[in-house]
Amino acid sequence: MHLRTLLLTLFLLLPGLVAANGPLTIAAASDLRFALDDIIEEYEREHPDDAVRVTYGSSGRMTTQIMNGAPYDVFFSADIAYPQKLRAEGHAVTEPEVYAIGRIVLWSNRMDASEMTLEDLLRDDIRRVAIASPTHAPYGVRAMEALKSVGIWEDLQPKIVNGDNIAQTARMIQAGGAEIGIIALSLAEFPDLAEHPHHLIDDALHEPLTQGFIITRRGEDNATAHRFADYMNGDTARDIMRRYGFVMPGEELPDDATR
Repeated sequence: MHLRTLLLTLFLLLPGLVAANGPLTIAAASDLRFALDDIIEEYEREHPDDAVRVTYGSSGRMTTQIMNGAPYDVFFSADIAYPQKLRAEGHAVTEPEVYAIGRIVLWSNRMDASEMTLEDLLRDDIRRVAIASPTHAPYGVRAMEALKSVGIWEDLQPKIVNGDNIAQTARMIQAGGAEIGIIALSLAEFPDLAEHPHHLIDDALHEPLTQGFIITRRGEDNATAHRFADYMNGDTARDIMRRYGFVMPGEELPDDATR
């Protein structure tokens, strides 16, 4: 009888033990697609017993998924407002922490974006301009704000096409769905895209892309989640983030320039 009770207790505890020690699942804004992949590679090399799985998408959609019980342990958002919302509504066990400031750029693989301004998007030879959806993608919101700041948002409406997230927006331009668009600097710095020059958009034209992360309620007892969160504050992760154009918390934004 005692043996049966012990086995039943172990059976009931096992799901919790597996969750606490299983693979780390991350939901991440798509502007991190290349930088975070590099960080995870270094992290797993230094922590060979830890397995990390990441899903990329729009911050707004992932916030909704987490609120509906999606199995993510850590959430990296392109707008800290989303982690703040999750924390306020009881879906996070840590306070939202800033991990980077993002930037937006004009980018094209068909024309020299480095020689262009936002106002040039109204030119007759440009038929489609891609931005991420302002409905749920922070980079789309910042693109919209910049276009409104220079007074061309309304006139540009017939040309605008939306990607679901910023990575999809970049792919849309690459595939010819738009001649040019506004994408994340972190994507424009990836080697495949960096061979085409971009124009860094003045950050005074839009609200800051203050990016933040939290450990979700699901990740509370996952030791790997806490180790990875600490790792993001270390030199290796920060150096990789800088390489992709992110500004680290407490550091000054670089001068706006054409690259």
